[in-house]
Amino acid sequence: MPATGPREGESSARTAAVTGPRRVRLSLSRVDPWSTMKLAFLLSVGLGVMIVVAAAVVWFVLDAMHVFADIQELLVSIGSDNFLRLMDYLQFDRVMSFATIVAVIDVLLLTALATIGAFLYNIVAALVGGLHVTLTDD
Repeated sequence: MPATGPREGESSARTAAVTGPRRVRLSLSRVDPWSTMKLAFLLSVGLGVMIVVAAAVVWFVLDAMHVFADIQELLVSIGSDNFLRLMDYLQFDRVMSFATIVAVIDVLLLTALATIGAFLYNIVAALVGGLHVTLTDD
C-alpha cells in the first residue's frame, strides 16, 4: 500500500531545503595570549628558516653568475682599496651569520608583537564587544 504522507526523515530535509543553510552569528570576544604566542613563535621560526635559506640561495646564485668576482675586478681596476675591504663582508659565512642574526631578531620581534597584539585585542574587545562573524553551513 503506497504511503500518502511524508516518510520519516523527508520532512526535515524539506524543511532544510525551504529555509536554506543555517546561519549562526558569533562574536570573537577573547583571544588567548598564550596560544597566540605559541602559534606566532612557530610561524616566525618557519619564516626565520626561510630567511636563512633564501639568503643562501641568493648568495649561491650571485656567486654562480660571477657577480662578486666582477665587482672585485671592477674595484681593483679603479684602484679603490677602501671598497675592496667591503668585499670581505660578502663572503658566504658572513652573509649566513648576518641572515641568522636577522632571523633570530625576527623570531623574537614577531612573537612579542603577536602576543602584545592579543593582549590589546582583548582590551579593545572588552570595550566594544569583539569581532562579529556570521557562519553558515552549506
